[in-house]
This record gives sequence, C-alpha cells and structure tokens, in this order.
Amino acid sequence: MKMSKSFDDILAKLKTVGKKKLSVAYAQDEHVLEAVELAHKKGIVDAILVGDADKIKEVADSIHMDLSEYEVVDVKDMQEAATKAVSLVHEGKADIYMKGSLDSKTFLKSVLNKEVGLRTGRPLSHVCVFEIPGIDRLLFLTDVAFMPYPTLDDKKVIIEYTVNVARACGVDMPKVAPLAAVEVVNPKMPVTVEADELTKANEAGEIKNCIVDGPLSMDLAIDPEAAQFKPGAEKRKIVGDADILLFPDIHAGNLVYKTIVRMAKGVKNGNILTGTKAPVILTSRSDSVDVKLNSIALAAIVAEDMKKGDL
Repeated sequence: MKMSKSFDDILAKLKTVGKKKLSVAYAQDEHVLEAVELAHKKGIVDAILVGDADKIKEVADSIHMDLSEYEVVDVKDMQEAATKAVSLVHEGKADIYMKGSLDSKTFLKSVLNKEVGLRTGRPLSHVCVFEIPGIDRLLFLTDVAFMPYPTLDDKKVIIEYTVNVARACGVDMPKVAPLAAVEVVNPKMPVTVEADELTKANEAGEIKNCIVDGPLSMDLAIDPEAAQFKPGAEKRKIVGDADILLFPDIHAGNLVYKTIVRMAKGVKNGNILTGTKAPVILTSRSDSVDVKLNSIALAAIVAEDMKKGDL
C-alpha cells in the first residue's frame, strides 16, 4: 500500500475498500452527526445511531441530515445506549465504535464491559495522527491522552499498537523516536535509559516491524537540518524523519498535542483508541467536525487491516 502523507491520501484509499459500519453511542451530538454524515457521503461508512431517537432527529433536522439513510436505535438512557452500541461491534454487526454525546467515563466503561465490550486483556492506549504543513509525512503521536505514566513494558505495547496503525496507513517500516529532553543516555534521567532499552529491544528483534532510535530530542526526531548542528547526529538511524513520536508520559504528550492544535496553522488531526478488538473513536466534545471526520477515516483504514488479518 502506498504511504499516506495526508488525510486526503487516507480518504482516497478508503474509496478502494468496502464501507465500514460505524456504531455511535448516544448519537445526539451535532458535530458527531455532521462528521458521520460527511463520512457517509464520502463512502467511508454506514452508521447505526444509538440514543434518544427524538433528540437524534431534532439534531439531524437542524443540520439537514436525512435519517432515512441510517439505522436509528432508540435507547433513552445514556449508559444503556452505550452498552447497546458497543454490543453491536462486539457481535460483529459494526466495525467501529464511536463516542457521541456522553461522558468519557461512561463510554470507556462500555468499552471494557466484560460481556459485550471490546477488551482484549491488554492495556489501552491512544494514537493521534497529525498532518502538519511543512512536514512531508503523517506524524503518529502516542500516548497523548490515555496512559498517564507508561512503564517500559507499556511503552513496548504502545509501540506495537502505533506501528500497526502506521502500517495500516501504508508506512511499511515506521521509524519510532522515544523522546526525551536530550539524545544521550543519562542514568540520572530514567526516560533516556528506557529509550535506550527500547532501542536495544528493537535491535534484538523483540520490537518488530519498525526502527526504534532513542533517546531523541524533538528537534532531531522531526527536523533533518537539526542534525547538522549536533556532532554524530547524522549517523543516527533517525535523522529528522521519525514517523512515530513516543512520549515519556501523558504530560509531555498532551502539552505537545495541544500546542500543535492551538498554535500551528493548517493542521489536521484524527485519533483512535488502541488495544481494543475493534477501532474505537474517543474524541472530545470540543473537537471539530474535521477532527471527528479524520478520526472516522483513520478508524476505517485500521478496521480494513483488521478485516484482512494484517493487524
């Protein structure tokens, strides 16, 4: 598969595969329904809208959305709606699970439901994919929203998850940069020690289907010119061309994520939850329609790889 360098590339790839079925929990949310409608019109998904049917119709009417093209399941109670929506994915009646107008705690509770949820017994993590003007590829940031203080073993799992997402987007051998404030190992900075251990685990074949090179500072990870000013940097496996940015903890990741979103111009992003039996879209209520649409597209391309057994 040709490497995706933009969300337009991902959307183009999705035109060559069958529509995915999206199950939306408590669907009476304007931005969510707008994104679902756009994704439907682009031929990405069909959708099952679970929630208060009267409120769903009210929101749909306000955005001129024709509900006759969707299946609406009337469940008034928020928690019951989430349980019903996730069960549709659990039973194979839908491919993707998406958060609607409900709080994250209730949504995640449904994901982890022992009877009808999408748990695998492994940790959950989060991948945010950015398209940034001036960077010639998609950047995969992890974990910026879910796992607060990942251990060394957690980071190995996070890398595995994120590599799978990158490969679904056509990046055959993604380059993974475990980030730190410096690019040398310092025993007084445990993050650098763990980054070095991840690199060695990759070299030993324990971490597969990618190239890991850490510790790396952010500039060496994403800016090829920065290597010219640091002795020996040009000999690294990653010289400003990282695909995956692995953050040491949620603080570092979330600060970078929000800085990019709020300060960079022309940025596009989408994100999914990983470590589940099917792609899960966990967006914020404040996220734009475009972010939600991009997240649906990302989930659909991952669902396609899951269907083929590539993940």
